[in-house]
Amino acid sequence: MAVGLSLHIGLNTVDPAQYGGWDGALVACENDARDMAALAREAGFSDTVLFGADGTAGNVTAELRKAASRLKSGDILLLSYSGHGGQIPNEVGGDVEPDALDETLVLYDRQFLDDEVNRELARFTDGVRILVLLDCCHSGSGIEVRDVLTPEAMESQFQTRDPARVEDLSRLMPVFRQQQSYARDKDFYQELQRSFAATRGGPQSENEANAVLISACQDNQLASDGPVNGRFTGTLLDVWDKGGFRGGHRAFHRAVVRRMPATQSPNLYFAGRPGGAFVGERPFTV
Repeated sequence: MAVGLSLHIGLNTVDPAQYGGWDGALVACENDARDMAALAREAGFSDTVLFGADGTAGNVTAELRKAASRLKSGDILLLSYSGHGGQIPNEVGGDVEPDALDETLVLYDRQFLDDEVNRELARFTDGVRILVLLDCCHSGSGIEVRDVLTPEAMESQFQTRDPARVEDLSRLMPVFRQQQSYARDKDFYQELQRSFAATRGGPQSENEANAVLISACQDNQLASDGPVNGRFTGTLLDVWDKGGFRGGHRAFHRAVVRRMPATQSPNLYFAGRPGGAFVGERPFTV
């Protein structure tokens, strides 16, 4: 019988000592993690939840490595994250991303690079099914959305017509804070980026994850927070309908997109080769 493990990270705040005095206060991220953990338990997963000060880079890495040591081909990992998203420049190693930026999860103690997520997921045995759900902004280009959002669109997505409040109501790490954090820890992040650049080009199984990703928005969009759940997570839960949804990952993604505002379009992305059977199966199937 297949085994399902899930890890859910919800950060309503981060450590201000690590982010220049900014605590990144949000409302609904811990609720997202609780609700996704409940969904996972009902679907037959064993769940782990990391809130607040427990949501460190070290703890996230440790939990993923524990799961990687347990899961075998045919088993499944569900990873969900709700919190701020960020981007940092990649000025070393010839990054393969078109925008020369690394997207980040803004964890409690530091930003966690997309390459780090990929590295940890690549540790899983071939044949392990991996589903990742990210409810956060990719904020380096997200700031540009303010110029194209009409007041009506802002009110629909963020419950405000005031552009100055969009950062407060979204899961965007303010661009100034991104720049400040990167400037302070530039050597650390560049060394990380060099280490990933050095491993590119090796065997696929050694340096690339095989996973299905459904994220809250496109790279140039903001993800809305909310009073109970993030806009994306709340919509996802409505579509799931306590297990009433019947269809594969593509259909699930399309159903979520149809209920979202045009200014926040969830993305479906296949990393590596997750396998057609997994892509076609009902989400959260152990």
